[in-house]
Amino acid sequence: MKKQIVVMFLVAIILAVTWTLTATHAGAEGSAQRIPVLVELFTSEGCSSCPPADALLESLDRAQPVVGAELIVLSEHVDYWNYIGWRDPYSSHLYSERQSSYARRLGRDGVYTPQMVVDGTREFVGSDARSATQALAEAAKAPKIRVQLSAGSVDPMKGVAARVETDVLPLSYGADEAEVYVAIALNHAESKVLRGENSGRRLTHAAVVRRLVKVGTIRPGQSFGADVQVKLDPGDGLQELRLIAFVQEPRSGRVVGATVQAVGK
Repeated sequence: MKKQIVVMFLVAIILAVTWTLTATHAGAEGSAQRIPVLVELFTSEGCSSCPPADALLESLDRAQPVVGAELIVLSEHVDYWNYIGWRDPYSSHLYSERQSSYARRLGRDGVYTPQMVVDGTREFVGSDARSATQALAEAAKAPKIRVQLSAGSVDPMKGVAARVETDVLPLSYGADEAEVYVAIALNHAESKVLRGENSGRRLTHAAVVRRLVKVGTIRPGQSFGADVQVKLDPGDGLQELRLIAFVQEPRSGRVVGATVQAVGK
């Protein structure tokens, strides 16, 4: 417990220093269009090392400390920790499989938690604020295509209706194709953990992914536009959601565009 408190304290210090160093430039660049950067955290309520990473992701989401970047965060709860006595209520095998795909692309022997992946190409321990700062700053320099998202009706039974559109995928990106994904995430979630490594703790999370679906494919020289319907899980509050769309190359995993929009009232 003492070690986790120290880690979280160091995370807070690093984020504060980063914010102070970058804030002096905010006036000059505040009006410029921010570059979207997708930040994925693979985590689990059954993992005692994960709460500091959850806190870091929440801080990145709230503070947006990287000048010139719009950090679009996703908390993806894997299911391979469920065997030790606590079934993470936000876990899904889909996110475990997605993490395994990253492991293959990035040349890792296996998976671990907490793991943070930035724009599909940089990975590191999810509580490592220094590595996060470096990776996010680099990712903000990469070219991206514009992705637009307009949420329409929200229905507890039918889900969220939305329109997704992208600019043309340039030939210069060198991709054979790119896939378009849409995700629904809870703005905030928390649990009182009763068993497992975090037994007795109340854990909080930001941007917890509840649905992640592929809605189409773009080839070089093409744009994308489609109306989509994303189902909601029972119990997901209509006023506590965000909708995310992103474009990702399937071979390299590189994210070449992303956007986020609040859903509900």
